[in-house]
Amino acid sequence: MVSFNKGLVKILKDAKAISDEDLKKVNDAAAADRGSLSAAIVKAGLMGERDLLGIIAEQVKYPPIDLEGYTPDKKVLETLSEDLAKMHGVFPVSRIGNVLTLAVSNPYDVVKLDDIRIITGCDLRLVLALEDPLKKAVERAYNQDKQAMQDMMSSLSENEDIELSEKAEEEEKVDLSAISSDADSPVVKYVNMMIAAAIKEKASDIHIEPLEKRTRVRFRNGGVMREIPPALPKKMHGAVISRIKIMADLDIAERRKPQDGKFQMKAEGRQVDFRVSILPLIHGEKVCMRLLDSGNLTLDLGKLGLHEKALTDFRAAINSPYGMVLVTGPTGSGKSTTLYSAVKELLCDEDNFVTVEDPVEYQLEGVNQVPVNPKRGLTFAGALRSILRQDPDVVMIGEIRDQETIEIAIKAALTGHLVLSTLHTNDAPGTITRIIDMGIDPFNIASATLLCSAQRLLRKVCAQCKKPAEIMPIERYLEVGFLQSEAERIVSGEVKLMTADGCAMCVNGFKGRFGVLETMPITENVKRVIIDGGSSIDIKNKAIEDGMITLRRVALLGCMEGKTTLAEVVGSTLADKDKPAFKKREDVGAAEPA
Repeated sequence: MVSFNKGLVKILKDAKAISDEDLKKVNDAAAADRGSLSAAIVKAGLMGERDLLGIIAEQVKYPPIDLEGYTPDKKVLETLSEDLAKMHGVFPVSRIGNVLTLAVSNPYDVVKLDDIRIITGCDLRLVLALEDPLKKAVERAYNQDKQAMQDMMSSLSENEDIELSEKAEEEEKVDLSAISSDADSPVVKYVNMMIAAAIKEKASDIHIEPLEKRTRVRFRNGGVMREIPPALPKKMHGAVISRIKIMADLDIAERRKPQDGKFQMKAEGRQVDFRVSILPLIHGEKVCMRLLDSGNLTLDLGKLGLHEKALTDFRAAINSPYGMVLVTGPTGSGKSTTLYSAVKELLCDEDNFVTVEDPVEYQLEGVNQVPVNPKRGLTFAGALRSILRQDPDVVMIGEIRDQETIEIAIKAALTGHLVLSTLHTNDAPGTITRIIDMGIDPFNIASATLLCSAQRLLRKVCAQCKKPAEIMPIERYLEVGFLQSEAERIVSGEVKLMTADGCAMCVNGFKGRFGVLETMPITENVKRVIIDGGSSIDIKNKAIEDGMITLRRVALLGCMEGKTTLAEVVGSTLADKDKPAFKKREDVGAAEPA
């Protein structure tokens, strides 16, 4: 700022536009406020914005632009993030092919302009704007959706008597491009705008939560929850929930029991599926909507970020002619994506592929996909019985929930079919004991199962702003699970662990996620432990002897490769002992071990 102010002083002196005395006064004022000289000149009334811009443009030989009231196309705004525009003091005006027209207040800041060239991959055509009008243009253009949402809130507040008491006609799909003409109700507009914002931000979940005095709306993105302003007026909570119930074909009169439903929306030319869960709380009903957007899906095992050994083990198992492969982990850990990627990798015209899911999350060309519908009597177990009469080669079961389903799955695996499915357990060895608890004979489990795996998604440290983390005492690294040799390499500086403070590209230091997979092949040694009735600890110890790398160890290896931070590893995986090494994610490098 200061360096450009000096250049501007010379420009104005050469143009003799302002007296030396006045110029010194406003320059001193700008320096004291650490602000721009151009803003100080306009504020002092020495010259209007347009006249000042014209003089500067003539001297620097860049065309001037008046940004007042100008809003570029949304596609142009998507070229640069709001944070990047604010941080670098620029504004995207238009884009034709690979040429981005960029409004700047300082055309000589080569470093920032080079950053923008690298980030956007565009050639730049510079136009000149004063700093204050440029800032206002950035604020106005990037906050269109926020302002529209704020206006909607005002509209909702004015409509205090809005009620949705009658069920609207069933609408299976809603085209977001037709919202403005087909839906005039403020509530309908609000819900659709909220959903459109979630799709745009690539959120995985939307949470609408009734608090005592307000309703909070949060999006989950990259595994982290973030509140979305503006707050929804509490008096409108019921109307918004009712609208979502209508879309999901649920009972709007039922407010005391949980309900589950689903609906579809069409956005940007593609279909997005939503799973809806309604849960009654003390202050009203809470909604959680899971977004299933095929446009964000990468179905390639090689691109999921898996560790080399885990990928080798998993591929060896799914390429077996028969047997059962199980992927476990909590909701949102990427289990379905891993299974879909496996099916896609195996997919060929010579085999018959069938899936049974609740619901069908993503449609795969060439795969026979069966949607479970318990309301109409079609359960996982019932669908599986029919599937086995359809001459399948590969069967994917969305989730094993009960004894009947696992019995049929094991029978299928023992009779020449490859079965892929998921369970909810904490680690791979625990999968075996979970199935035994469901009433299955250990011998059949050992005979049918090829591999059990446990999965988590960890956030990737931002490539733009990552930096070496501060080195801690070697004991800290040993406590979280590093080997002695690894800890010594970290402390010596040979291996650098990474951290990040956040930048315009990521905001919080993380960008994207990758999978960590604990794979446990059912070796002959592991089979014997299972058949002998060994505990999950016994199974785990034998599997480690046979080469299994635990979830924590896989995550630590990713940390050593610079993929993520140590804090993320500690916050997302359990240590390989009785309790976590630290109390919480933020304690790494700061607190004593738990």
